[in-house]
Order: sequence, then C-alpha cells, then structure tokens
Amino acid sequence: MATCDVCGNEENMPYECRRCGGTFCSEHRLPENHDCPGLEWNDPVGVFEEGGGGGTTRQSRAGLRTRAKGLWRSYMQGNATFVFLLAMWVTFVIQLGLRAFALGEIENTLFVLRSTHPEYVWTWITSVFAHGGIFHIVANSIGIFFFGQVVERRIGTKRFVGLFLVSGAAAGLAQIGSTLALVGPGAQIGVLGASGALLAIMGVLTILNPGLKVYLYFILPVPIWALTIGFAALSLLEGFGVAGGGGNVAHWAHLAGLAIGLVYGTYIQGKVEPPKRLQFGGGGGPGGPGGPGRGGGRF
Repeated sequence: MATCDVCGNEENMPYECRRCGGTFCSEHRLPENHDCPGLEWNDPVGVFEEGGGGGTTRQSRAGLRTRAKGLWRSYMQGNATFVFLLAMWVTFVIQLGLRAFALGEIENTLFVLRSTHPEYVWTWITSVFAHGGIFHIVANSIGIFFFGQVVERRIGTKRFVGLFLVSGAAAGLAQIGSTLALVGPGAQIGVLGASGALLAIMGVLTILNPGLKVYLYFILPVPIWALTIGFAALSLLEGFGVAGGGGNVAHWAHLAGLAIGLVYGTYIQGKVEPPKRLQFGGGGGPGGPGGPGRGGGRF
C-alpha cells in the first residue's frame, strides 16, 4: 500500500511520476493533475516554484518528500562520482585556507584521522575527502574520475555511495590499526586521502572484468588485473618494509580498500553486467591512470 501525495488515498498499485518522483493514485498520476513542479520552467524538482496555497499539513509534507525525491533523482542519481570529486576539492580549498592562517590544529581536528584521537568519528569520513597536497589530490581525482563513473553505472548510485564511504573510512582505520600493531601503541600517525576508496573501486572492476584494458599513465595498455596485483604486491612489500620507498604512503589503507573492493566485486559478480571497456560521458574508448597518489601521511 502507498499513499497518494495529493489526496492521501491508499493505493495498492500506485503510480510514480518520472518528473518529480512522487507517488500518486490513478486520478493524479499525470503531471498536470498533481501540479508537477517538473512542468514549470522545465524544472524537475520545482526549484523555481514559489510556495503558496493552503493545502493540508499532510499534503505539504508529501510535497516535501516529493521534492526530496526529485532532488536526489535530478542531481545525485548517476552523478555521485562528480559530487565526491567536488567535495574533495572543496575540502582541499578549506584545508589550504586553514594552513594559510596557521590553523593546522583545526585542520587536523576536522580532517585528519589520527591514532591519538580515533574517537573523533567525523574524521573517519572527512579524512577521505581531505588530501595532503596538490599532487595527492590530483592523482586521486584522476583515478576516481576514470574508474568511479564505470562502477557507479554498474552498481547504482546508492550502492556506489556506500562503497566509497565505507571503503574510504575502513581503509583509514586499517592503516591506524596496522601501524599500531606493527610499531606499537606509542605510534602517532595521521591518515587522509581517498586512495582507499579508489582501490575499492579498482577492486570491483578487477572482479567484474579482469581483462579490462587500462592505459597506464595514459600510454601503456595493461589489463586491470595486472595493475591491481602489481599495486597490491608493492603495497604489501612496502607495508612490511621489505621494499624501499614506503615513506609516508598509507600502504595498509590501500590494501584494505582493495580487499573491500575485491570482496564486494565477488558478491555482485553475475548480478550486474560487467563493463566491456572504460567509457566516459557520451564518448568511448579506454583510458585511465596508473594508480593513486603518494605523499606525506596520505593514501
């Protein structure tokens, strides 16, 4: 049973408006019969519609729900990759502003997941969008731009949002936990960056289509399985200090994000159509970078 957003009647087989996302009975299913905001100014969510009219409180609440659905469908649905990229760059600009005014401690409190303050639960998420420097955010942005769109189209926006946020947060916590386990409880580290989420996205693609061609640094064509295995091996060796160059790169975060992506890709394998090639926007063709960025205290 569902309730018509206009008259409040209960319907066994309700109609959903494609313009505004509202739920209506047969009498009000047509856009012109429920004053669909999408008919005005060609505006699918009624951004330009002025409030007015009497109407009941129930109808007003129904209208708000309708608009909320319309906002999601019009601006977020299918565009989460770009929303996340925008959030990353907005966060980075805020970080630069705080650094310019020597407010590093505020930046750390707001955006850096630290081993000394894991109880700052907001940093589990904000640290995913924060980055240590311009090369760090540019490299991650390129990877998310190329690979994120493909995965979002395959698994849907809601599941993509969950994958991105969960893998990003879990990757940061994994880096904190693994460092404390290997170095000792006295280790003081901070983690930030979206590479954990990026590696989860790559993990999903590796399971869905291991032979998917990726152009390493836009030049050398390699199958994504080779890129994924090579990156995982390097992160594992550098994480244990076997290979040099570990620096400030959060290798355990990379591995955790990749593991989440591989597990989730295995779960949805056979349930979604695998991508045949990397295709972006309205055009086509393969592409892609060689992996996430490196930098101090970042992943």
